[in-house]
Amino acid sequence: MTISAIVHTAIVSLRRDGGALALSFILPVVFFSIFATIFGGQRNSTPKIKVIVVDEDHSPASQRLVQGLKQESSLVIKFGPDPVKGVEQPAYMAASAEAAVKRGTAPVAVIIPKGFGENPIAFGTNAGRPAIELLEDSSDVVAPQVITGLLQKVAMTSMPDLMAEEGSKYFERFAGGLTQEQHERLNEGIQFLRDRQDSGAAAASNSNNAGVVAVNARAVVGENKSSPMVSFYAAAIGVMFLLFTASGAAGALLDEAESGTLDRVLSSRVTMTSLLLGKLTYNSLLAFTQLTVMFLWGWAVFKLDFWSHIPGFIVMGVCTSLAVATFGLLLASICRTRAQLGALSTLVILVMSSIGGSMFPRYFMSESMQKAGLLTINAWAIDGFTKVFWRDEPISHLWPQVLVLMCIAIAMFAIARRIARRWEYA
Repeated sequence: MTISAIVHTAIVSLRRDGGALALSFILPVVFFSIFATIFGGQRNSTPKIKVIVVDEDHSPASQRLVQGLKQESSLVIKFGPDPVKGVEQPAYMAASAEAAVKRGTAPVAVIIPKGFGENPIAFGTNAGRPAIELLEDSSDVVAPQVITGLLQKVAMTSMPDLMAEEGSKYFERFAGGLTQEQHERLNEGIQFLRDRQDSGAAAASNSNNAGVVAVNARAVVGENKSSPMVSFYAAAIGVMFLLFTASGAAGALLDEAESGTLDRVLSSRVTMTSLLLGKLTYNSLLAFTQLTVMFLWGWAVFKLDFWSHIPGFIVMGVCTSLAVATFGLLLASICRTRAQLGALSTLVILVMSSIGGSMFPRYFMSESMQKAGLLTINAWAIDGFTKVFWRDEPISHLWPQVLVLMCIAIAMFAIARRIARRWEYA
């Protein structure tokens, strides 16, 4: 009887605490849904890799290689920048493709050099052959490896006649010469493969051999970084904990309302707008200090290049701090008690962090999830810090992130001020 009474009392207590009840059942379901969407193995959820392709050779072999890459369902091939106001832009050249990778337009660029078609396929050494240049952004550890493998696979499936022709040369070199009749049969087979290729029937291949085409990979972003991903994780983890800190600090409003302190403050000359602005200023300073400590720790322990990026850090730090501070004020104005704030903030912040890139990079996600991430503070803050610390871009390139974060801050403060009117008339 005693045990059942204890269980009954605990159930009643849980029912009375709506925040704890919601956190116990809703949060696991929400997170299960998010991770199932990202890693559920659905074909349409697999993120496609953007690849810039520049064909400097314009030979039949290079064109067949490009066509093979276009047929890969996992790739999005870009030959030039997106149209501006409906006007087509010039096709990428080697230099402009490299600049596009540095800007983050695509994680990989494939440059097919002049002379590639003269000797595209070889088994063994690649010495003396024009090599395909693979320009990569080393912050994306997946895309370059995928493209390297696909180049070998596409070369084998799109140029089967050249594979057979090159194989016959190696056979003659190491196994002795062929008779006239064998040569004729071999040439007939190669011609058959060429006819099939010209008719659009590409030969299938399950071979796992690599190196049939020469590929030289070169990192154009991050090649001189001693700790490439430190800046990303400093921003990603930093923003997530800033959100928790801001919501907790903003909860002081609820404590003051419950204790009666808020009524006494509002009965003086302090207006609700002034009070919220004061809270906003304090919470922003707290968030900026926390972010500074995070990056200084990264500099001291993990060799993050911090001091040469001070201007960009200040711009992004201030905008991010304002955005998370207003986010905390908004949650505090919505909730009635500290328990509600704790449950709601945990739910919202973890969801924002999971789809916004704080828990794992957004380029691992499907395209729809990446777009959903743009609804979060995390995604815009991380993108801005990545531009500063990873891509070494000037402050002028931060305007999209600054604009969005400031708009978020203004909108959330306006909504929080509107909801806070209930304390003025309480």
